[in-house]
Amino acid sequence: MAQSKQALRSRIKSVNSTRKITKAMEMIANAKLFKQRSRMEANREYAQRLQDTVDEIVAHNQDAESKYIRKRSGGNKKATLVFCSDLGLCGGYNSNVMKMARENMKKDEPMILIGTSLFRQMKEAGFNMLNKEPISSDRANFMSIKEQMEKLIDLYTRDEVDHVQLLYTRFVNTMTFRPEFDHLLPAELGEAEDIEKDDMYVETLFEPSASAILDKLIPMMIQNVAYADWMESTTAEQGSRRMAMKTATDNADELSSSLKLEYNKARQAAITQEITEIVGGSSAV
Repeated sequence: MAQSKQALRSRIKSVNSTRKITKAMEMIANAKLFKQRSRMEANREYAQRLQDTVDEIVAHNQDAESKYIRKRSGGNKKATLVFCSDLGLCGGYNSNVMKMARENMKKDEPMILIGTSLFRQMKEAGFNMLNKEPISSDRANFMSIKEQMEKLIDLYTRDEVDHVQLLYTRFVNTMTFRPEFDHLLPAELGEAEDIEKDDMYVETLFEPSASAILDKLIPMMIQNVAYADWMESTTAEQGSRRMAMKTATDNADELSSSLKLEYNKARQAAITQEITEIVGGSSAV
């Protein structure tokens, strides 16, 4: 019985130590989630304004053409930019991205992976990875993501691929995160709506031409979309990690309570046995 109590005390101590770690990681993830979500929401206004500008140019210049808008017939080869995390302990965040890639991406099509946790799995699975070395997601910024997007845009402009897409994790809310594909090229712009030319509307003249401006603006737009999707993915990562650590902390609390109850039962049984032995010895005398 003494050994049983000693083993239970050791397990309780181990569980409580683990709980302290998971609770600390939950608090850190919660702070990072708040910070990253604020950055994500702040970027949305710029991204939306850029999208509105491109849509307005297309709406008022129906004859404008661009190599980034023109759909190609016949080919369906895709190049993909994929986002995952650098660290684990974030629930199903990375496994869901990997599952989505396996089910929807062809292994011979070019791809770039940002994030180190899935680098070995993607490589072993046989995906055609353009980056031969891992690219850190935690150290990524607009310029590094822009650099990777330029590589995929270059493949598109040289007609080596017919589509450019992005695999990221959408931040739905603090409890829901969903891996999705974001189609980037050819650009799918908003419908040309009938914009009322009232007294507030001023016609815009473009120099050299609307088509030339679109050729400059559309790459800017999709680079910003890629950056916005990266921020959404990292926000989802911290949300997923916070949930995973909260679940681990709750499980530790539950296990600790169960072990304490078991320990108290063993302790009570030992005391009862000692009392019984004392009473039995007294009766014998």
